[in-house]
Parts: sequence; C-alpha cells; structure tokens
Amino acid sequence: MEQTPNRTGKHTTLWIAQGAAIAALYVALTLVFAPISYGAVQVRIAEALTILPLFTSAAVPGLFIGCLLANIIGGAIIWDVIFGSIATLIGAVAGRWLRSNRWLVPVPAVLSNTVIVPLVLRYGYGADMSIPVLMLYILIGELIGCCILGEILGSVLKNYSGRIFGTSESGKPGRKDSNA
Repeated sequence: MEQTPNRTGKHTTLWIAQGAAIAALYVALTLVFAPISYGAVQVRIAEALTILPLFTSAAVPGLFIGCLLANIIGGAIIWDVIFGSIATLIGAVAGRWLRSNRWLVPVPAVLSNTVIVPLVLRYGYGADMSIPVLMLYILIGELIGCCILGEILGSVLKNYSGRIFGTSESGKPGRKDSNA
C-alpha cells in the first residue's frame, strides 16, 4: 500500500523514513557535486530525484526538505534558501499530481526552477547576466538533472518500486515482494 502520513503505525513510520532518506540523498548529492550544484551555470545531480514523486508521496516533503537543507549547508543567501526550496516544492507537488504520465513528472520541477531560480540569481546574488540568459542556463541544467538523469533513475527504479516504495510505477498500491 502507498505509505502516506494519513496512515497509522508502521505505514506512517515508513513514509517518514522514505521522506527522510530522500531528503538526505538530495543533500548528499548536492554537496558531493557542490562545484556544479550552485551558481548561474549549474547542473544539480540531486534534481534527478524529482522523478521520485512518481513512486511515493513521501518524495514531496523529502525533496523540499532536502533542497532547503542543501541550500542552508551550501551557504546560500536567505532568498535562495526560501525561493529555491519553494521552486522544488512546487515541482514536487505538481510532479506528484502528474504521476499518471511518467514522462511529465519531472517537467514541473524544470519549469518552476527555470522561472524562480534566475530571479534569485539576478536580484539576490546580483548575477551579471540578463534574466533570459539565466533562464536558459538554468533550463539546460534542469533538463540534464531532471529529465535525463531523472528518467534514467526512474527507468531503473520502476522495476523495483514495489520493493523500495511499496507501490507500483503509478504510485498506486502495488505488489509487495514477499522476499523483500
């Protein structure tokens, strides 16, 4: 069954654990690849995790908290911490809504980051580039992280989603492997 916060007992615990694991993985990937995770030209490898709302609703808070923590630990300014994390939250929520079409799940993250992050870079950090140029750079990085790397991750995980998340690819209750 889908592990949601509305469930009690072990389902809620599992949902919280999944969200925490996703957040931790987002932080770890962002910090390990810090040289390319921040700035006007960036490819955040952790954005591959934006495919996870396809498999579990726990990915929504997990991605948001992971981005929030990665931005704080990475030394981002307050506007980046707030608005960059909100962009990730928007992408995760909308991606979860679109889970009936696997190929659309990462698109909201690409769009929300492409619109919000360049504004933070320009007005928060004072980036010396025009907003359209910043949007182009962020769009390219998001397409690489969310769409290319995310779809590779999604292709691998779809075969194991029942074991890992307790759901089918569509995020609906799936077959639990008795050997898991």
